[in-house]
Amino acid sequence: MPTIRDETHKKELIHRLRRVEGQLRGIQAMIEKGSDCEAITQQLSASRRALDKAFYHVLSCAIQSGGEVPAGTPGKAVVDKRLEHAAELLAKFG
Repeated sequence: MPTIRDETHKKELIHRLRRVEGQLRGIQAMIEKGSDCEAITQQLSASRRALDKAFYHVLSCAIQSGGEVPAGTPGKAVVDKRLEHAAELLAKFG
């Protein structure tokens, strides 16, 4: 299984997830204090988009790492395998 190895990528992803975590805590506070439903849904939508962006960054990492492609495999087969792997990830998690 591919992992996130690039330290910069890891830090950016952790930072993004911490911001989403802060947004969710803010939404909880809004609900507790009785904020307007439209304002809450706006914040939920923003949080969801931020989480989706994080998901696609991780998916990109998985695609770029290529999954399990045997060494010496011709170029087209490697590309086909990566595309197949990407499609499987999207079907499973997307």
